[in-house]
Amino acid sequence: MVQPGFGYPEGVKITDFVPAEILPLVHEHWYQFPPVNPMWHFLLGCIYIVLGFWSVFGNGIVVYLFLVCDTLKTPSNFLVVNLALSDLIMLLTNFPFFAYNCFSGGVWMFSAIYCEIYAALGAVTGVCSIWTLAMISADRYNVICNGFNGPKLTKGKATMMSLLAWGMAIGWAIPPFVGWGKYIPEGILDSCSYDYLTLDFNTKSYNMCIFAFDFFVPLFIIVGAYTFIVKAICAHEAAMKKQAEKMNVKSLRTGDNSEESAEIRIAKTAIFNISLWLGCWTPYALVTLMGVLGKHDNITPLLTMLPALLAKSASCYNPFVYAVGHPRFRQAITIHMPWFCIHEDPPKKPDNKSEADNTTAAGDEQKA
Repeated sequence: MVQPGFGYPEGVKITDFVPAEILPLVHEHWYQFPPVNPMWHFLLGCIYIVLGFWSVFGNGIVVYLFLVCDTLKTPSNFLVVNLALSDLIMLLTNFPFFAYNCFSGGVWMFSAIYCEIYAALGAVTGVCSIWTLAMISADRYNVICNGFNGPKLTKGKATMMSLLAWGMAIGWAIPPFVGWGKYIPEGILDSCSYDYLTLDFNTKSYNMCIFAFDFFVPLFIIVGAYTFIVKAICAHEAAMKKQAEKMNVKSLRTGDNSEESAEIRIAKTAIFNISLWLGCWTPYALVTLMGVLGKHDNITPLLTMLPALLAKSASCYNPFVYAVGHPRFRQAITIHMPWFCIHEDPPKKPDNKSEADNTTAAGDEQKA
């Protein structure tokens, strides 16, 4: 096996560094590429360490506060903490091994079996997070658009929804171990993922099912839920303005009229959440879809690693978008983690619309 270094002889391929045990797993597509600049291994390793720190820090805070603060134990927060738990497991089981490989020559340094396990763990936690986000979106839609007329989310329903997300994730991660689909090294060959390059019916059918049930369906739920939320908010704002005109007043709202309304904040949050989800997951989905469709010409080692990195970065954003940034979580931080230097005053007056701009508040309106 060639020892990696900063200068490569002519004709050296990226696969020349791969241990003999792992080489049979490497798809023939990667044999055509020369080694990437070692700088990329070092850079990606450093980035994954940063992602790992923030994911463990942010999601750890969410899980800790949920366990110690009774006011946060609402049905909707069961979904939020399930998302945090999934994201926490994702980085804990992925980034140490990926970073180790990056700083050990940029090749897969563990066994072929663990390559499959590593990929399966990433698949389970990624799919679980995606489906949990879809369920959070559906819960937001129910609270904001249906209000008290909609079915209430109970702790039992929230638990079943969380278990369904894990069941979907584990169920779709098992087939490659029994012959439907496959897990193989990808990109610069220091990590493993789905085989989206083999074009036989077995692999293509598995990948198409993954796309259908674990990307497009959740995407439809998330985008659809937030679209109806924004539509309902815009209709409510229009009705408020029309009523104000009839009453010959500038606004029906009390307080400073220049202050941004709760409905507008909800709309902005909805648009931001859609954009964040699409930005994190769509690039990697497009790369894998190109592989499944046989368009391999533009699939290079770095082209696969950067979108994969972006997808995993969602585990760093989610705890701050769906939990830590919300006033009730910030109040819990003020009480239970005073060293965090956050001071959040208790709300003086309940505001159901404002509360609904975060999933955690949905549970407040749906207490059993």
